[in-house]
Order: sequence, then structure tokens, then C-alpha cells
Amino acid sequence: MSENKSLKGGEFLIRETKAEDIFIPEEFNEEQRMMAQTCKDFNDRQVLPNIDTLDTHDRELSIKLMKEAGELGLLGISVPEEYGGFGQNFVTSMLTTEEMGKGYGFAVTFSAHTGIGTLPILYFGTEEQKKKYLPKLASGEYIGSYALTEAGAGSDPNSGTTSAKLSEDGEQYILNGAKIWITNGGIADLFIVYAKIDDDKNLSAFIVERDTPGFTIGPEEEKMGIKAASTVQIYFDNAKIPAENLLGPRNGGFKIALYILNLGRIKLSGATTGAGKATIAQTVQYANERKQFGQLISSFGAIKSKLAEMIIRNFVSESLTYRASQNIDDAIDALIAEGMDKDKADIEGIRQFAVEASIAKIFGSETLDYVVDEGVQVYGGMGYSAEMPVERAYRDSRINRIFEGTNEINRMLIVGELLKRGMKGELDLITPAKAVAAELMQIPEFGSATVDYFEEKRKMIVNFKKTILMVAGAALQKFTTTLQNEQEILMNLADMLIYTYGAESTMLRVQKLNSKYDENKLKVYKDILDVFMADAAFKINKAGIDSVNYFATGDEKQGMLMGMKRFTKVASVNVVTARRHIADKLIEDNKYNF
Repeated sequence: MSENKSLKGGEFLIRETKAEDIFIPEEFNEEQRMMAQTCKDFNDRQVLPNIDTLDTHDRELSIKLMKEAGELGLLGISVPEEYGGFGQNFVTSMLTTEEMGKGYGFAVTFSAHTGIGTLPILYFGTEEQKKKYLPKLASGEYIGSYALTEAGAGSDPNSGTTSAKLSEDGEQYILNGAKIWITNGGIADLFIVYAKIDDDKNLSAFIVERDTPGFTIGPEEEKMGIKAASTVQIYFDNAKIPAENLLGPRNGGFKIALYILNLGRIKLSGATTGAGKATIAQTVQYANERKQFGQLISSFGAIKSKLAEMIIRNFVSESLTYRASQNIDDAIDALIAEGMDKDKADIEGIRQFAVEASIAKIFGSETLDYVVDEGVQVYGGMGYSAEMPVERAYRDSRINRIFEGTNEINRMLIVGELLKRGMKGELDLITPAKAVAAELMQIPEFGSATVDYFEEKRKMIVNFKKTILMVAGAALQKFTTTLQNEQEILMNLADMLIYTYGAESTMLRVQKLNSKYDENKLKVYKDILDVFMADAAFKINKAGIDSVNYFATGDEKQGMLMGMKRFTKVASVNVVTARRHIADKLIEDNKYNF
């Protein structure tokens, strides 16, 4: 394994990555593509023709489709073979998540079951719990759900009040309380429930079966979108749970919840990537049929600009999602090679890349919101009609910025996690931050007139990272331990990190494609990269300036503003022509083919 390939989570900020050390979607093998095709066929034949009925809360149909998915093996992609699954790696599971993400609200049903409804048992269950439940979850005999959220404990799950008490004979836990927004709750056979035992500081996790005495399930919630996914409240009134259904150690539930949320975040970005591709394809097909002023609307520059931006953002989202997914697989493989148990290695690999998972969740959800919003706009008045698929896509997308921790919470987690790792010595942030501060005092290099295309982009990425280190270092010095309370600064720093990671991931993907495609075929991907990096430079500059203007004064402020200008300087890009080129390929193909 090369040095670069073994980058730790969050380390992208202070170390460079080589193109050959990342995974790109163009590298999926035949077996992986066959799995994706099975998912596509299932969506096309079973889900999409029934989506209107699913939106009416038809629980029987949802259960039927989940069982059919189980029969095809789609529910057991990540489950080891000894428990009835396929035992595929993280990247493969992400590909199937992406393809299933095109199934509107049913995608949520599928993802909740295969992710947060199944994996807590796989990663934290005893051997007895795994043998008892995983084969049923993998086959679709059981449908899984996850019950963490409470009315008074949304973004702070550890403050939940659902309680558990061990019976006097030690054979049962007695649960009392209620949970809200439980995805799959109306159709699930199995629930991963979080509660505090006695006066414990932290949550514990329990496996609860549907027919448990004292456990009741409320009616379906009426929601803005994802109507095809069952969402209910659940209640515990002296519900008796077998003591052996404690999942993981006592007091360990909060840690389980955090790990599973990290997993759910990056999986969500896979699903949004798939949904984005589907919406873009539908939108261009409509634009290629709809005429105004005697010509197809796909010929208008304003429409082309929208279509191109939809592609650019979705391409970036896909690039960073699969880069991070392979990083997780590499980390897991390395830990196993060092002698760690497979389940523990999975947990640790996902934990290591919590920063990247939050980045992917934010960028993916905000990209899909942009794509579906512009999709409605291209459709015009018809986009507002429930007869058109883009109307459902628009409503179903909105939850993703709230799911798996709001995007605001995730932005603060990104910066907080990086700083925590720096303070623990896991990442050396101080040395590069000092180097940037010293560089501000030096005369800048102007470079040569002729620079290799990818070398120019690499230097831009390096400079983007310098802006982050400069602002974060100064802010930490200014606020020290109270920086966590300066939420606007944290949000700005997070945006700088998100755009930098997206730009670098896309640059590395296009650079890798450089060895696969001829210059003519590569041109559209360079256009995508050029436009995104120009936009990223602008947005990083704005976020940095807003932060500096808030907390810096005098010479320090002027020096940092000059540094910001220097580090976000990019060569001028003809974005109009670039966007037209990107859109023209989409229009000609009449489908998403990037």
C-alpha cells in the first residue's frame, strides 16, 4: 500500500493524494455492474410502476416489495455470507445504494433497512444475535427499523428520556417512553431502540421485536415528501425486552448511534447521487421534447446553463462519495491486516472517515436539492404538476438536509472533529498552519507562464487548503476553547473544507480519466472541473473573508485578506462556453452519461 493511499480520515487537509490512489466509478468491475443492473431492473419493474400506490401508505405493498428485494439478494449486500448475505465491500454497497436511490420514497425504506436497521446488529451484536436476526433481515423475512429520535431530543440524542430498567430476576428490561420519526416503523418486524438504563449517563441499545408486549406503533405520519416510506411514532409502556436483546455494552448505545449515523451519512450521499442522475435524465428528456417560440427549449442558453450546473454538482458529489467510500474500504483492509476483527475493523474504518462522511452528506443532499429545484424550473408549469416525476423528486429531496443529523449540525461536526483530532495528536494541524502563517510574510511566487493542466489544478487545491489552515489557525488562536460557540465561523470553515474536498476529489478523478480517455472525450470532464474549481475558489474566498472580517483587526486582518486573495486566485475560465459544452453532451445523449 502506498503512503498516499493510507491517508487517515481528515488528513486530506494536510497531505496530498495521488490520482492513482483513489477509486473512481469508471473502475467498477463486471460483477459490481451486474449488481447495480439488478437494482435498476428491480426499480424499473417493481418500484417505479407502483410508486403512486406506495405514496398512499400501502404497507402491504411495501412489505411485498421488500421481500422481493430480499429474494433477489438486494437486502444482504453488506451482510456476510455466513449470515445469508453477499459480504460485499463498502464501495459495492454504495453502488447498490446509488442505484436504489432512484426509487423515490421506497429508496428510504430500502436504505433504512439495509443500513441503520441491519448494520447495528452486524457490527455490535453477539454471535447469537447475528445468527438469530441477520439471515431474516438479509432475506426480507424481517424488515428493520431504527428508533433514536425523541420529541425533546432531536440533534442531541443522548438527552432522550426513554428509560429501561432491569427486572428483579434479571431476565428482562422494562422500557418506557416514546420515539418519533421512525422510518419503516409501520412495516418493521425489528427495531433498534435506544434508551437509558436507570440513571446512566449514556444511552444503551436494544433489539425490540414488533410483537413485544407493551410496545405499540402509531399511525402513519403525513409528510411533505417520501410518502412511500413508512414513518410513525412508537410507544413503550412497560414493554418487556429479553435481557439478551441488549445490543452492545450497557452505556454503549450512544457510541453505536454515532457510528451508525456516520455510516448513514455517507450512504445518503450515494442515494442522492443516484436520485440526481435520474432527475437530470428526466429533465433533459423533457427539454428535448418541449418547444417554445418554435424551437426545443434544450437549445436555449439559459436552459443549457441550468442543465450543465446540475451535471457539474452531481458529478462532484459522485466523485467525493466514491473516493471516501474506497478510503473506508482501504482503512478496513489495513486494520484487518493488522489483526483486528472484521466487525471491529468495519466500525473503526467508518469512524476514521467521519469528517468525509459529513462532507458527503452535506454536499450530496444540497446538490440533490439544487438538481430537483432546477428540474422543476426547466419543466416550467408542468413541473408543479403531480403528473410529472420531478414534482415527487422535489418533495422527496427536502428531507435529506435534515436526515442523519441536520446539515448545520454536520458542518459543525466537520470542524469540531478535525480540531479534536488535532488536539489529540492524530493529525498534525499545527505544523502546516504555522507554515502558512510564515508564508504570508514572504513574497509570493508568480510561477512560470506554461504549467501542466493538472499541476495547475493541484497547486490551486494546495492553496485552497492554505486558506482553511490560515483562517482556522487564527480563529483557534483568537477564541481558543470558545471557538465551538462561534457557529458562524465553524459553518464558514466547513464550507471551505467541503468545496476543497469536492474540488480535489473531482480533480483526481479527471486526472485518472486522463489515462483512460483521449483528449476529445476528456474535454467535457475538464470543463466540469474548470467550472467547479472557479466557483469553489469564489465560495472559499467569500467564506474566508466573512470569517476574517469578524474576528481579525489591524495588520493581522489586512495580512489575512491579502493571503485570502493570493490563495484563491484562479485563472480565468470561460464558464459560458464550458457549460454549453457540458449541456450539449447531455442533450445529445438524452440521458445522464458522465
